[in-house]
Amino acid sequence: MTARLLSAASMLALLAGPALSDSFNRIASFPVVANMAGDEDRGRPSSAEIISASPDGMTLIYTDSPLGVVGLIDISDPKAPKPLGNVALNGEPTTAHIIGTRAFVGVNTSENHANPSGRLAVIDLQGAAEVASCDLGGQPDSVAVAPDGSFLAVAIENERDEDAGDGGLPQMPAGFLVRLPVRDGAPDCAAMQRIDLAGLAEIAPEDPEPEFVDINEAGEIVVTLQENNHIAVIGADGTLAAHFPAGTVALENVDTRTDGRLDFTGKTDPIPREPDGVKWIDADHFVTANEGDWKGGSRGFTIWNKDGTVVYESGATLEHAIAEIGHYPEKRSKSKGVEIESVEFARFGETPCLFVLSERASVVAVYDLTDPAAPKLMQILPSGISPEGAVAIPARNLFVTANEADLGEDGAARAHVMIFERTDAEPAYPMLTSAGSDGLIGWGALGALASAPGRADRLFAASDSVYSAMPSIYEIDTGAKPARIVGQTIVTRGGDPAQKLDIEGLTSDGEGGFWLANEGDAAKLVPHAILHVNEAGEITREIALPAELLAHQTRFGAEGIAKVGNLLWVAMQREWGDDPQGQVKLLAYDLDAGEWGAVRYPLEPKGEGWMGLSEIAVKGEHAYVIERDNLIGDKAAVKKIFRVALADLQPAPLGGDLPIVAKEEARDLIPDLRALTNGYVVDKVEGLAFDAQGDAWVVTDNDGVDDSSGETLLWNLGAL
Repeated sequence: MTARLLSAASMLALLAGPALSDSFNRIASFPVVANMAGDEDRGRPSSAEIISASPDGMTLIYTDSPLGVVGLIDISDPKAPKPLGNVALNGEPTTAHIIGTRAFVGVNTSENHANPSGRLAVIDLQGAAEVASCDLGGQPDSVAVAPDGSFLAVAIENERDEDAGDGGLPQMPAGFLVRLPVRDGAPDCAAMQRIDLAGLAEIAPEDPEPEFVDINEAGEIVVTLQENNHIAVIGADGTLAAHFPAGTVALENVDTRTDGRLDFTGKTDPIPREPDGVKWIDADHFVTANEGDWKGGSRGFTIWNKDGTVVYESGATLEHAIAEIGHYPEKRSKSKGVEIESVEFARFGETPCLFVLSERASVVAVYDLTDPAAPKLMQILPSGISPEGAVAIPARNLFVTANEADLGEDGAARAHVMIFERTDAEPAYPMLTSAGSDGLIGWGALGALASAPGRADRLFAASDSVYSAMPSIYEIDTGAKPARIVGQTIVTRGGDPAQKLDIEGLTSDGEGGFWLANEGDAAKLVPHAILHVNEAGEITREIALPAELLAHQTRFGAEGIAKVGNLLWVAMQREWGDDPQGQVKLLAYDLDAGEWGAVRYPLEPKGEGWMGLSEIAVKGEHAYVIERDNLIGDKAAVKKIFRVALADLQPAPLGGDLPIVAKEEARDLIPDLRALTNGYVVDKVEGLAFDAQGDAWVVTDNDGVDDSSGETLLWNLGAL
């Protein structure tokens, strides 16, 4: 199938979409640091990894290996989840499930890779204490509960040391599978069955490393041996029923190079699937998430018959759909791309739903599995950074993800649990897609926004230095729902994609071309400059910032550009060496005279992070700027639009005293950022433009999904 046909297929799935009753929208985001006690250090790393729900669907439990705890969340009101605290364990929790009023937790207590150990801990939830334990004889990874609650299956991985030798297999001791009966709410440790998986795989048969397990209604266990690239099915009697290699996938129309561009024209040699997560979807079929670990990772998922027959292979189709909504992680191109981590399955009403989690793209794809041989993509949900686990609660029309990445040390997002609800509302996300374009258009990192003169249904956006080998201007049809990217123009110099660009400002020249604000970085030889491009994207003029200004330069330069008559106004993000603290420049360049001037703009008081400007746009008698801090989530304090009267923008020559302009608040964007998709407040509100009707549009920069949830929010504020 060609890339064009694939784009058309995913367009039909995402734009035509499912019946509204099959739509999921995020209704709450829960930061797991909220489960720490008031006197604890909330700056410590924490995580939300594998998650499950109580039988009544009112309580969530997730593993937090950095803290060595399981966390509990009250979701009796799923739109307002409440922390129930953490339960400490003497070891690293790997999986937790609730049966009745007790949690069954796999705990890794291994001294090292050569001496693995672990236990199944039983926690009384009312007393928040461990009341029983079974020695498992090795390092537990995944735990599954039989649908009738009669027994558990535990994958004892005894994982390899990735730093030993070439990081490959074999590395003894071997892993195995445990089948453990549950009687009267307690594990029957004496009746534990150890199921040997050695001798099955073609790869290191002496050293099986079981990764993930699931149990169907008939009591059959499916287990993935990820590094061995093998799958085994254990019968209800605890004996081996079937086993087979997971095989390979050769991919076409994929990006295989990490090179600062999105180029979906490559292909790969056959890649081992190396499945991680696995779920039964009926008595005869299961699905695997082909994450890869050692040598593999095929960027998709596979539906199998339990006899080993492949019923459906996603190939690159999901990765293409992810690229269309701006979530493709270019920095992972040479490795495992979107990296499908795990899967969940449940029947919501009459619809059998498959949920496929992409760790690197930070999304969940939702498929209708009415026909397992032809899954239908219904939605792609924004999940937070690095979804690791998920649980469906169909009785309450809920779906929940656990997102493991904690980037608090870098000032970015903490680990979150995200809650979604199935209702008759339209999907809130994505807000922007390139689905249906003539050829697959990958995009992201939109750092600038501009209007299209005379077109109320058109905007233009530009990507920043994340795509250094593909500086692009995108044409957006805002009349579509969601808004659609309908064209891409590469900015060129001498016929080739222009180098040394970081486009942070974009404005129409009124003649089909654009003026660009380029944010410089002296350490990377990227100049602070204004550039002009014609309609074809060719750079026709470059205007460097004056030497007297560059003498005081810092890394944080031009972040927006607007044209007023013959003047180009450039918003500088942060103070340079010649600026008073708390004031930044609005630079003015006279296109006729070729002269520079400036005014000073007073920033809001700085809080925990820094404060700066992200954009400038003009409407009527005012210039509007986005002013923001670099904080995220509950710490975010300033994401606002202010306006300055054009009559007050009287530039003075550089080098002397510059006038300070007065500003007026026009819109606080934090309520919008909280309400649009019920996620946490993102930091990079970067683009502002007024369409031909005078409505204000705002876009956020997703950093190319690098240490970011990848969410791009594009919305209409109406008339400010």
